[in-house]
Amino acid sequence: MEIKVLGPGCAKCNEVAKIMTEAITAAGVTASIEKVSDFQQIAKHGVFSTPAVVIDGQIKCVGKVPSKDEALAWLKA
Repeated sequence: MEIKVLGPGCAKCNEVAKIMTEAITAAGVTASIEKVSDFQQIAKHGVFSTPAVVIDGQIKCVGKVPSKDEALAWLKA
């Protein structure tokens, strides 16, 4: 599973990366997390508001920090 956290590296983006790391551990799945801060790469995903979460190419969240429960639901789907 490939998870991308899209954002410039602000506090909210770092919080999303932390939540996703905790969710991966809690769900017991194997996944890699990549932080994408280049705005051209972020735009290629069709995302224009950050932070955003992309899991295996699917946009799951844009413009907000997800809850840990939301993140767990994405990983188990």
